[in-house]
Amino acid sequence: MKLVPVLLLSVAASILPLSSAAQTPHPITIEDRFRIQEVTDPQLTPDAKWVAYVVSTTSLKEDDSKDRIWMVPFSGGEAVALTAERVSSSHPRWSPDGKYLAFLSARDEGKTQIWLLNRSGGEAQRLTDTAQDVQDFAWAPDSSRICLILRDPSPEELEATKDKDKDQGKRDDEDAAAKSSKSKKSKAQKPWVIDRLQFKADEIGYLDHRRNHLYIFALDTKALTQITGGDYDDSQPAWSPDSKQLAFTSNRSSDPDRNYDNNIWTVAADNTDKGAHLVQVTTNPGEDHEAAWSPDGKWIAYVTQTEPKLMEYATKHLGVSPAGGGESKVLTRSFDRGVSDVRFSGDSQSIYFIADDDGTQNLARIPLAGGEVTRAIGGRLMLYGYSLAKSGEVAAQITTMDRPNEIFTQSASGGETTRVSHVNDSLMSQLRVAPGEYVHFKGKAGWPVSGYLYKPLDYKPGTKVATLLRPHGGPVWAYYAEYKEDVQLFAANGYAVLLPNPRGSSGYGQKHCQAIFADWGNKDYQDDMSMVDYAIEQGIADPDKLGVGGWCYGGISTDFIIAQTTRFKAAISGAGEALNTSLWGHDQYQKDYTTELGMPWEHHDLWDKLSPFYRVTKITTPTLFMGGAIDWNVPILGGEQMYQSLKALGRTTELVVYPDEYHEFKTPSHMKDRFERYLAWYAHYVKGNSAPPRPPKASVSGE
Repeated sequence: MKLVPVLLLSVAASILPLSSAAQTPHPITIEDRFRIQEVTDPQLTPDAKWVAYVVSTTSLKEDDSKDRIWMVPFSGGEAVALTAERVSSSHPRWSPDGKYLAFLSARDEGKTQIWLLNRSGGEAQRLTDTAQDVQDFAWAPDSSRICLILRDPSPEELEATKDKDKDQGKRDDEDAAAKSSKSKKSKAQKPWVIDRLQFKADEIGYLDHRRNHLYIFALDTKALTQITGGDYDDSQPAWSPDSKQLAFTSNRSSDPDRNYDNNIWTVAADNTDKGAHLVQVTTNPGEDHEAAWSPDGKWIAYVTQTEPKLMEYATKHLGVSPAGGGESKVLTRSFDRGVSDVRFSGDSQSIYFIADDDGTQNLARIPLAGGEVTRAIGGRLMLYGYSLAKSGEVAAQITTMDRPNEIFTQSASGGETTRVSHVNDSLMSQLRVAPGEYVHFKGKAGWPVSGYLYKPLDYKPGTKVATLLRPHGGPVWAYYAEYKEDVQLFAANGYAVLLPNPRGSSGYGQKHCQAIFADWGNKDYQDDMSMVDYAIEQGIADPDKLGVGGWCYGGISTDFIIAQTTRFKAAISGAGEALNTSLWGHDQYQKDYTTELGMPWEHHDLWDKLSPFYRVTKITTPTLFMGGAIDWNVPILGGEQMYQSLKALGRTTELVVYPDEYHEFKTPSHMKDRFERYLAWYAHYVKGNSAPPRPPKASVSGE
């Protein structure tokens, strides 16, 4: 079939050249950081001749970001824009028959819906018209239906749907009256009524009993049928090869808020009883998720954590079960590395997955019968996602230490990958990049530790320089071989940057990961400080010019670090915590707290031991606290408590709260402000610059 793009907006490399004249490369600036475009979500056409992907562009002027879908030939060539520039479009998925590209977009100030592009030509057409946002979808193999993930609609959403069915003229009159009434007095918001144990989630807020369920949308009749229901959340739908069943993830225990018992279930695609008759495929009491059906229909592969009492500290393995239920097998137990994003090979004999290993993420595979894990795409790189054709071709999203994410392809025969997107080439040709090194050193008692070390631009061997320690978030996460804009920005401003993967980090085996279970700020602190000592021993770090800072668990680690040592001249703690008991019932982690620490009234000694709050009198480091005002992941309460305590003690401190921000910031101007404050705080207190410890034009409450 000949492909005719809908919008003839194709531009080589997916972006317009920034300048026709050659420019001398320069150190990255904060403004450059927002010129970098994020490339994600590669999706191969069924014939493996094209790759669709998403490009995210940020505008500081408009203080907004937009997603746009592009495609490029599998072997490389000119990229073609498939969706409009001024509206966000994401989650591209080709129909198995190759005729359509479906994607998600919220247009005309409406809900997020599925839109459809016909590869024969024409503009995108809205396919669904649901009362609520479409959260996810998956094509049936026969291309006749699509499975949607929808959250039960709110009363307001149902009312809005009824309004849409009214006469347009009448609705216009009502809108005018409503606006007039609103101008007089805004209608009071209804109270939240809470009766769930798990009643908060970041980016959602208070939780009620509206749940996510599977729906089937028929392309020919536009009929929408709900096929799962109940007081449970259902997610990650995967169709059987014959288009008759769906596998999905759900915790259907007596009270899902109290445990991690997600399992893989199957449901008939044509059922009309909202899932009253399901087949439970897995029975592991830990988390089973990300189901993938084998092309021959016999097996379901999935990600499994077999030790629920260790929560996220337990290694995520690759499991496989008969599709109809039965004895399951764990294929990667001896591999002992994290597994995600599982897919079967076209012949059903191998399973692909992303392996979290030694500061990298590689594309790995293992025989269905078990055996040796091999690398389909390996090396010191970070592979975030991939698409696998039935014929064996691969398209992958890959970043390295010197380059942001781009799309790479690999032929069915394997071998070297080919970079087929060039989204950031023009910009990167203008930027100087600080090379990173993957280093190894010994922690306390000889424990092996690794991490990434970046030297400042124009570093001269033997020179001792100002150095920043940046503990990572998680705690179960790691630093990887990827391009990091914040690191490059620090290096461009004359800092060496240390990114340790201490005990508690993923990618080094379960023993390494679970070492900090119920013991935060101890062994990880020792390993973080060991990297500082390593950098000093190498003659790189100036021991009199050290700074520390991080976000999430990186902020928590920062609080633990400055409470145990005075070696750092400055600290920045973002989205950290202080008094753990005060977060009980305030953040989203009630299940994790009770599993790891026990009930606070029964184990208050442990809760207090792991609270940086009780060590504040030992903190003398000038510390900047930051956070989002509506973050329910790690609420700003922790930063407020630490700030209040240090201020009461007469220490040098400052608190910055960003309005309308969750844990992950969305507003470009707020992200820019964070970077400016990072540089100003460290420059003043680490380097001793006379400039104020805040960016130009910044103000302090009360000034």
